[in-house]
Amino acid sequence: MKKIYESGENYLETILILQNRGVDVRSIDIVHEMDLSKPSVSRAMSILKEGGFINIDDGGYITFTDEGRNVAETIYERHRVLTDWLVDIGVDEKTAAQDACRIEHAISAESFSKLKEHLRLKHNKKD
Repeated sequence: MKKIYESGENYLETILILQNRGVDVRSIDIVHEMDLSKPSVSRAMSILKEGGFINIDDGGYITFTDEGRNVAETIYERHRVLTDWLVDIGVDEKTAAQDACRIEHAISAESFSKLKEHLRLKHNKKD
């Protein structure tokens, strides 16, 4: 997999979230969602396009490459699982989401896989 930085992962995750809401995503949608400047988002989209993570058509609409979708889905899954886990252990939802956003970029694939397995086993014991 190509190297992508935390900020790039955040942009890809945001694109995925917007698409999941049914939005045909353009840079301006990302500006509003992330509360960033147009030049910052424009530069990031150029970098993600050059890196082979997204495509941008003549109308400015952003779609994923296969690799970009993979990264976005991985980060979004981490975010959801970590947020749910933190809420489950008593962290308030806003703090849990903020902390999950930080953890999701740093946790190794191995540790995340083991955490998911642990949570699944724990959940299955409750049923």
